[in-house]
Amino acid sequence: MTLTQKSKIRIKLKSYNHHLLTQSCNTIIDTATRTNVSLIGPIPLPTKRRIYCVLRSPHVDKDSREHFEIRSHARIIDIHEPSSQTIDSLMKLNIPAGVDIEVKI
Repeated sequence: MTLTQKSKIRIKLKSYNHHLLTQSCNTIIDTATRTNVSLIGPIPLPTKRRIYCVLRSPHVDKDSREHFEIRSHARIIDIHEPSSQTIDSLMKLNIPAGVDIEVKI
């Protein structure tokens, strides 16, 4: 696989736990810097909040409600002009189970 001069890898990370997200971003950045590649990031994207309203007792009180929220955090890392060694090292990374990764070349 030959890569052109202006090739770029965009890695998008999503997670509910921001500690796991920063930890996985740091491991990706460490492996990319070991192979001497220029990178941009991690760029934090806005946190998405999903709020759910639940009735505490569905038959009696409609005034008594609970609110729950789920926050999803996201980061973007761009790697410019990656080598084959960079791609191989990124494929072998162990990322925690709570982090979702999208890779675009």
